[in-house]
This record gives sequence, structure tokens and C-alpha cells, in this order.
Amino acid sequence: MTEYTFFNRDLSWLSFNERVLMEAENEQVPLLERIRFLSIYSSNLDEFYRVRMPVLMAIDNFDDSTGLNNNYYKAQFLINQQQQRFGHLLANQLLPALKAKDIHWLYNEPVPESITDELSRIFFNKVLAYIRLFSVAKDEDGFFAENNRLYQAVILSDAAGIERLELITIPSDVLPRLYAVNKQGEKYVVFLDDVIRNNLNYLFPAEEIKGVFNIKITRNAEMNIKEEIEDLDEDITIALEKELKKRDLGTATRFLCQPGIPLRHLYKIIYALNLANSSVVEGGYYHNMKDLSNFPLQETGLNYPKWPALPNLLLKKEDTLFEQIFKRDLMVHVPYQNYDPILRFFNEAANDSFTEEIYVTLYRVADNSRIVNALMTAAKNGKKVAVMVELKARFDEANNIKWASRMKAAGVKIIYSNKELKVHAKVALVKRTVRNQSHYLGLLATGNLNESTARFYTDHILLTANQAMLEELKQLFGFLSKKKKKPQLEDAINFEHLLVAQFNLQQRFLALIDREISNAKKGLSSGIVIKMNNLEERVLISKLYEASSAGIKIQLIVRSVCCLIPGIEGQSENITVKRIVDKYLEHGRIFLFHNNGEKELYMGSADWMNRNIYGRIEVCFPIYDQELKIRLIEILNLQLNDTVQAVELNNELQNNYCAGEHKIRSQQAIYSFLEETTAHTIEHNAS
Repeated sequence: MTEYTFFNRDLSWLSFNERVLMEAENEQVPLLERIRFLSIYSSNLDEFYRVRMPVLMAIDNFDDSTGLNNNYYKAQFLINQQQQRFGHLLANQLLPALKAKDIHWLYNEPVPESITDELSRIFFNKVLAYIRLFSVAKDEDGFFAENNRLYQAVILSDAAGIERLELITIPSDVLPRLYAVNKQGEKYVVFLDDVIRNNLNYLFPAEEIKGVFNIKITRNAEMNIKEEIEDLDEDITIALEKELKKRDLGTATRFLCQPGIPLRHLYKIIYALNLANSSVVEGGYYHNMKDLSNFPLQETGLNYPKWPALPNLLLKKEDTLFEQIFKRDLMVHVPYQNYDPILRFFNEAANDSFTEEIYVTLYRVADNSRIVNALMTAAKNGKKVAVMVELKARFDEANNIKWASRMKAAGVKIIYSNKELKVHAKVALVKRTVRNQSHYLGLLATGNLNESTARFYTDHILLTANQAMLEELKQLFGFLSKKKKKPQLEDAINFEHLLVAQFNLQQRFLALIDREISNAKKGLSSGIVIKMNNLEERVLISKLYEASSAGIKIQLIVRSVCCLIPGIEGQSENITVKRIVDKYLEHGRIFLFHNNGEKELYMGSADWMNRNIYGRIEVCFPIYDQELKIRLIEILNLQLNDTVQAVELNNELQNNYCAGEHKIRSQQAIYSFLEETTAHTIEHNAS
């Protein structure tokens, strides 16, 4: 077997986060959007320390002979480099640029006397109720530094000159992190940290404050549901709720501290909070910079211009969405187009007199989900509603438990996935019976059924009445209801249309690539274009390398992790990898195979990662409607030709901006393209 080379997954992920940082550095991006990209970068890095760094640390501690532990040090080196860029950008570009716009963001500088009274008002009226004190010297029982919570370490001295150390909570989990203060025409932005710092004399009236330092602890966020837990709904829910309570108590992976804290006090904190095995990182003066996403001043002209979501369906009063779906396949491209047809799909199902059954998979839902409310209404209206709820959707577990409980109380049949097999598919099925004839309507998507994220995730949602495809979807829901770990012989489903992980997805993708290889060897035209979020799985990557060696041009758009190395002679010289970061988060997965001119196009929920291929139920689906296929290919081409927001990865994981004769910003071009086609689509659907 040919030996191929691969990027390390974690280093590739850090390369993606660098791309986010590059957007914050981009002077062509509106000022407040650059601050938002700093927030995204910081949030991503927090997740890396909560999820990926514990793995690297474990490898480092477990085996020094494999060489894998070097990735821990490489990751630390890259993070340190990026953090230095972060600090330089903030101090030398963004803060001066805000000041030039008459916005004075107080960043590690004294609070002007003119606003101290206002900060005291905020402290006493809004903040003080949430303050908690902890004396390190007393080693109080019950104190535990929570995951990603902020604290201030206050060094105090009594009249005899004896020092002690106090920790104070910074309650950014329940209060705004930044406050806007207007005083005599001057605009100030102040951290919650400094609101507290400026009023410490109230908390410690009899002692001298010798120093105040911000700190933060990041902990391992992985959860472990014990193997012995039975696959009973109640047992899984109880076990998961217990694990959620322990999430903030995980092993510390990073202790982030403000520069300048005296070593004797630093060691006191490390000892008191059991942080000896964490990475001690001297960071900036403020932490949890993900909170910058809620910058309190939104000045005109400092954000991206708004792109109002386009209408994509205009129905006459007497028409229904279901009738339109029966006429032809429909597709919604969010966030460019509005989400109304998706909400209407579930609303009609809930109240349609012909609808008998509704089946849905839910992975991440909105906090106040109208889709879930429609499903509860459907159950109350006497329809059979079955919902597969994925309780193990990372960081959404509590929200999913909440909604599952409410749906169950409303009469919805709740199905939880097996603890070893996540259900990541984004699908829904409606069974209707008209004049004793049953038929199906279906929804298949590349992203979650979530009206909140649909405002800034680029996804594609197919509404179809293709009965052959939906019959396969019905059989898949039948399998999911059995809650098995893996399909057995008796679970065999002959999927001819759908590509379903655990059944045929990997094999079908390999076969599609093999067909391109065969065509190339015969001298027929060939080519592959794939857009996804992550590319890691080695069997599929190796097949792409094989296709490249056969002379096939392969164009990849991979937003985040990419373990495939492009541009290596004899391995991947015919493969290019682009990465797009812009106003919206690129999220849709699209797979296009040239097929000697008879192009085949698939979409779906599956990235090519180990977890998607081997540990999840994923669904990819074909696009049969020629007009929809042409539209999607045009969208792909616009992204492949992006010369503004796209970068190309080289064989060292470096992000290099794409050059081109014409300036093409693909997201803006896609919006304009869909705006031009909207009128035609509406007219066609209404005719």
C-alpha cells in the first residue's frame, strides 16, 4: 500500500484559527467586525484548551517514544505566536482606531475621574449581588475555580504589613462584560473587571490593596458516560445530567494569569486550586475575550453592511408549501435567503389535516425553538410525532435535555441515540394520507434545524417529495428507533439514493472517486470539487491522493481542519485546498463529481472526519433537480474563484491569500446571484 503523508489534526485546527485572526488583522474589514473576529478567535482557542489540549497533554505524559508529544509543544508554540499577534493588533491598531472614532475603550489604563461615580453606580446596583470572595490563606471548604470563569486575585496588606491573598469572582456569566459610559459627550467602554477593581476599597476598607491581577482557569470539557449505563432513556438522561454537573470540575488544562503577579502569590494560587499539572500561561490583562462579541457600542458604519435575507417563496393565499413541494424540489440557502419556508414546513405539518406522522432528528436547536414548538403542537393535535434527540451534542446537552423533557410532556415520542453512536443527520419526514393514498414529504439539510444559527451559518436545505428517497429515509428512522450501536445483518437497508454513515456512505464516496479515476485512465473528462468543514479521515484522503496521482483535478474548500497535504509531487500535485472566512460561517457540505460531463452532486451533514465516518449517523443526499444543481454549481464556482476572502493552504499549513485579476468576494457574489435568481424562482414556484 502506498505511504502517504498527512497534516496533524490539531495543528491544522490552529492554522484555521490563525485564519480567523488574519481577518481581525484585515484593515478592509469594518472596525467592530475586526473586534468580533478577535472574539471568535478567543472562543475557538478556549474550546481547543477544553477539548483538544487534554488529549495532547495525555499523549505527552503517556509516551515519549512515539514523537506524538512533540505536537503538544508545537501547539503551544503556535498558540504563543498567535497570542502575541492578538495583543499587538489590539494595542497598536484597534484601540487607536476606536479612539479616532471618539470611542475610548479603557484597556489597562486608569479610569478617568469623570466616570468613577458612574462605575460605582453600576457596581452597587448591578454587580455587587454577584460578587463572591475567597481567602486563599484560609483555604475555605467548597471553593472551586470553575471552568472558563474569571477571577481577580487581590493582594492585601494589613496595618502590620502582613500580606494575604483574596480571590474575587468576576460574574461575566450573568452580567455584561463591557459597559458603555457616556459622560459630557465622551464615549467610554469599560470592562466589568475594572468596574470591580475601581470599587475594591468598599470590599476591603481596612486593608491596603497592593495589587490586582486577573486570572482564569480552563478545564477539560469532555464527558464520559459509563459503559455500564443501560440504554434506557431515563438512565442516559440522568447519567448525562450528572456529567454536565461535573464538566466544570474537569482537570485544569490552562491557568491564564495577568503579567506581573508576584511568584509567591502565583504559587499560592496554583497550590490552593490544584493547578500544578495545567499549562501556566502569562496572557494579557483581560481574559475571556470571546465576550467582545457583545461590544456595547454599535456605531454606524463600523459593522458589515446588512444583507437582508432574501424572500425565496411567494405563495398565493390558496396555496400551501406542501403543494409546492409536490410540484418540484425546493431549496433554501441560508442565511442569504430567509428561513420562513423551513418554519412553515413544520407549521403546516402540525396543523395539516392530512398529516399523520412526523419524524425529525434534532442535534442543536435554538433556545426558543419555533420548530420544537410546532412539533409539540402537532402532538397535541393528535399526530404521531417521533423525535430523535441527540443528547451528546457538545455544549448543547443541557438545552437538548430541556427541550426533550418539554416535548415528552406534550406527547412527543422522544428517542435518544445509543450512547456510543451520535445522530448528526439533519433530516425530517412527514407522512400524509390523502384519499387513502399515503405519501411522504421530506427535509434534508447540511446544517441544524436551528433558526438562530441560520442567520449566520451558510447552509442548504432541500424540501422534496421524491418518494423513493423518502422511503429510504423512513427505513432509516425505523433503524434509529431501535437504538442499536451498529447496524446488524437484520438492519440491512438497500440505500440507492441516500448515503448514510454506518451503512454505505464511505463506500459510496470511495466508489464515486474510483469512477473518476477510471474515467481519467480511459481519457474521459473527470474532476472533483468538495466543500466541507473538516477533512481528516485517512481512507478517503488516501483515495483523493490516488485520484490526484491519476491526473484528476481536485478542488477542495475546507473551512477548518484539513489533514490532506496539497501540492506534493507524486501525491497531491493536482489538489488545491482553499479556506474561506468572511461575514458568515461557511458550513454547508457539497460533493461534486464530474462523471464525464454527467455531473453528480451530493450534499449533507457529513464531514470526512473519523467521528463522522465511524461514530455517527450522517445523511448525504443527491440533488436530482437540474435547476437546483446548476445553481449549486454556480455557488461552488463563485467560492472557488474568491480572491478576497479565500486563502490557499500550502504544504506547510500556511494560509496564503489568493490572487486574481478580478476581485471576487464569494459571499457577496452569492448574495447578488441569489438576489438575481429570486424573482425567477418565486415566479416559477407560484405558477
